[in-house]
Amino acid sequence: MAEVPSIHRTEILKQIAVDYCPEVCHHSPEAGEIHVTYDHRGGARWRSPARFRHGTFGARIRCPAGNTSGLNFNIYLSSLEGDKSQDEIDFEFLGKDKTSVQTNFYTTGAGCREIIHPLGFDASEDFHEYLIRWEPDRIEWLVDGAVIREEVRKDGEPWPEKPMFLYASVWDASYIDEGRWTGRYIGCDAPYVCSYKDVMVPIESIVIEEEESKYKYLSHCLVCMVFPCVCVC
Repeated sequence: MAEVPSIHRTEILKQIAVDYCPEVCHHSPEAGEIHVTYDHRGGARWRSPARFRHGTFGARIRCPAGNTSGLNFNIYLSSLEGDKSQDEIDFEFLGKDKTSVQTNFYTTGAGCREIIHPLGFDASEDFHEYLIRWEPDRIEWLVDGAVIREEVRKDGEPWPEKPMFLYASVWDASYIDEGRWTGRYIGCDAPYVCSYKDVMVPIESIVIEEEESKYKYLSHCLVCMVFPCVCVC
């Protein structure tokens, strides 16, 4: 068996930061599980405490059951959520159809590279593995070990290069494009729970930001000293 390149060696994410609504995000490090609930309180967004530059990221995910029209549940990379110049690489489930998944990537805030992929199964019925492999000149999206999309860097074209957090969230996206993207939110089967198992991040590509806004690589054993968890649910 070929040796895994160091850039793609992974480990389980032990700590998370929760950007909002920690009361609906339950993290069990011992079980290796994260559960995000969407109900009358809204949803939540969690992320890795540190950024990374390149590597393999992902999780085994079971999407919420029931009529999830209007909701968006996901796992993705972003240099900083909410930054208009962010780089981003996405897996997004659109609540109106859980038998497909959307992939996309952004460079300095520009996207419009969406592709919808039929899965051949209902993503809410069981756990399936969704991985992003991000390299300096290639991105692959994998479902259960099979590559469903590959992008290769072309000379002169923009490319995701900024160090990125691993994010995941559940939110109501029904206001976008008058509901045509994820469907109209109905909510008849709330509460909705999206479950993540065995979330993986690279071992060797953690990046810290110094005061001078320069980046350098850091041994993984020091991460907890540099990036204290904002919220461990």
